Amino acid sequence: MLDFNELRELAADVRIFVEVAEDKAEALRAVIAAYDVVLAIFPSGDGMGLHVVKGKAILDKIANSRSHAMYSHTAIAVPDLEHAEVLKYLTAPVEQRIAA
Repeated sequence: MLDFNELRELAADVRIFVEVAEDKAEALRAVIAAYDVVLAIFPSGDGMGLHVVKGKAILDKIANSRSHAMYSHTAIAVPDLEHAEVLKYLTAPVEQRIAA
């Protein structure tokens, strides 16, 4: 079960990491590469929206097997769902972007 407060704290850590980096795009790519699961969080009408940027297969496997598998995760704050979808697209492996 994901804790929204934890996700907000993770997103704040990521924001600081990216802000202090000289190459912000490379810092963002490094964060996404470093974790098994990356969630984009954004304000929504219901409070907070979530979009899986990386690791959907891992989350699906855990949900379907009801296991408590260990995986690393982080969150990245974005302004809206559209930005989350673009982030997912831009950070996908080249093969997946070409197929889309």
